[in-house]
Amino acid sequence: MQLISQTAVEGTPGPAYGEAYKRLDNLNFNDARVFRNGQPFDAFARLREAAPVCWHPEPGDLPGFWTVTRHADVMRVNGDPAVFSSQRGGILMNTPRPEQGHVLLGRASQDTMINLDAPHHMQLRREHMPFFTVSYLKTLTARVQAEVTRLVDGMAAKGECDLVEEFSSRLPLFTLCEILGVPEPDRAKFLQWMHYLEMAQNLANDQAEMATTPSIELMQFVADFNSNIEEMFAYGQHMLHKRRNDPQPDLLSAIARAQVDGQLLSDEYLDGSWLLIVFAGNDTTRNTLSGAMKLLTEFPDQKAKLIAQPELLTNAADEFIRMVSPVIYMRRTALEDAMIADQKVAAGEKVVMYYGAANRDPAVFANPDTLDVARANAKQHIAFGYGPHVCLGKRVAQIQLEEAYRQLLTRFPDITWNGEIDIAPNNFVHAIRSLGVRFSNRH
Repeated sequence: MQLISQTAVEGTPGPAYGEAYKRLDNLNFNDARVFRNGQPFDAFARLREAAPVCWHPEPGDLPGFWTVTRHADVMRVNGDPAVFSSQRGGILMNTPRPEQGHVLLGRASQDTMINLDAPHHMQLRREHMPFFTVSYLKTLTARVQAEVTRLVDGMAAKGECDLVEEFSSRLPLFTLCEILGVPEPDRAKFLQWMHYLEMAQNLANDQAEMATTPSIELMQFVADFNSNIEEMFAYGQHMLHKRRNDPQPDLLSAIARAQVDGQLLSDEYLDGSWLLIVFAGNDTTRNTLSGAMKLLTEFPDQKAKLIAQPELLTNAADEFIRMVSPVIYMRRTALEDAMIADQKVAAGEKVVMYYGAANRDPAVFANPDTLDVARANAKQHIAFGYGPHVCLGKRVAQIQLEEAYRQLLTRFPDITWNGEIDIAPNNFVHAIRSLGVRFSNRH
């Protein structure tokens, strides 16, 4: 099986065909700094209304891409992997360049299951499935409940805290390590690795734009970044090879012993599998946990309804995910000429689907910018994707969200976002680095 990083395609200068919709001005979704205050929902709304399939140029010598923002069109692209490929060029807007960021990180981000088409994608996906079945998740839920109680107990006496530091970063980490089978003494390292992973995009931008003589602070950060990324991959290789020789009933062993076309994964694909599970299994749930607290503060009537009717929590978890949409986009590349709505897309052109835009499409969700914990069709969100690449861990995320807010709102019914928030400059995931909350303890 040939590595994605060796066959990546950047796309065409394009567009090859005429534009069916007038191009909108002042769009710059390439710039991660645009996302420092959250996703550009106003821009998404303008695109859905006036140019649902819109050509977006890129800086320098990079090709442009098509932005897709309507719910139906995102489902169309996601649901047709024979035409819109994950493997040709990968799922990131731009294939990482060797001169930017960390070479190993860039390569591993391409050499992973999420960047594969059939049949190899399903061969790898099948190895993960036993750890996301109903019977497995039933036992996992009990452990999640106990961990939420432990974390809430730790918050109780403080009265105020950074929810990310005390809760949102820790619960998904615990859950991920339980599924993987990571030994208890090693788990603290994951928090530090996640911090640097979220800063990877910002570091690449800084390195590309920095002056001839970089600051001492940047040089030190680059050194720390490289050290942590190398440690993360070294640990992954060590654990995966250990499980290959001595398998246990955990996801690490399943990944280590997975086969494609009858062969065990190469070290490159082990790196990719490790990166995918560490990042996807942790980051999206963490940011939805934090984003949900912000939403409940902005919509106090919905918080009151949830406290009065805790049976709505299952549905509310889907509504939180819809509104936060923690994964901002996914890319595909057209393998042949195709139509998306009224727009003809040429073979080789990049198509970028914006999930936050699709999940606030008024054609599907009434009053889409309003939190409604009783929304009848909240499950129609596509924050986890759609089609063969739909996220395997979506039920794990829902379990954590539901249990987290069941206990948080029971123990701290007055818990409120205090207005303090730090969002990373990242145009791939909505990454909340800190979120201040205040509360009273109900014993």
